[in-house]
Amino acid sequence: MSKSLDTDKLEREVKSMYRDVAEFSDGEFHFEMGRELAERLGYDPEDLSYVPDPAIDSFAGVGYHFDLAAIHPGESVLDLGSGSGMDLFVAGMHVTETGTVTGVDMTDEQIRKAQKLAEKNGFHNVDVRHGHIEALPFDDESFDVVISNGVINLSAEKGRVFEEAYRVLKPGGRLALSDIINESQMPESIKNNEDLWAACIGGAEQVDRYTALIEQAGFEVRDVQDNTQYEFISDQAVNACQTYGVKSISLSARK
Repeated sequence: MSKSLDTDKLEREVKSMYRDVAEFSDGEFHFEMGRELAERLGYDPEDLSYVPDPAIDSFAGVGYHFDLAAIHPGESVLDLGSGSGMDLFVAGMHVTETGTVTGVDMTDEQIRKAQKLAEKNGFHNVDVRHGHIEALPFDDESFDVVISNGVINLSAEKGRVFEEAYRVLKPGGRLALSDIINESQMPESIKNNEDLWAACIGGAEQVDRYTALIEQAGFEVRDVQDNTQYEFISDQAVNACQTYGVKSISLSARK
């Protein structure tokens, strides 16, 4: 993390951007959103047919990792940065009524939207909590699986995020995520730009450093895959991707 990055301002920028994602899914962002993106990334249209449309409209994920997560009926799943609930509802179908899915997010508008959609659409096994992914409000060894989609790059304390994920997972638990990384070091002008952090670019970690942070938390990294179907759409974001190798990956790890 750059010492020049204003983390308080970063949090305000992230909350502002994802408040808009929740409330104005047809707005202009650095990134694509919605059903077409989800299907291109690999989401099963059959699964999406059970997901409430407003959650799909506000989907701003960067990859697909449910194949890596291999979620089974009856398991307990935690979604880091659960947003409007797209992955919560997909996971809810995978665990069936015998399992549970819990989301954690720091943006009130996203939480309210996901909670309302869960209640309205009968997802009784889905819950959402307010919190920060660097300090999870859950007991040790509470979950079988931790998932996350396009969120951890937004944190200025990624090592802490992985330590917390490790803490709340049961022995043998799985981590499966999609996120934005880069292949070469970015300049301070990008890494200190809170708007580009909020757009999932400024906080992108170099891939080797990213996997090292996961391993330092105690995990064994099992699989790392490029998500070639994912692309940013604003000129500023596209230029950063072309210059510094910013891209999306999905990975799995085990405790």
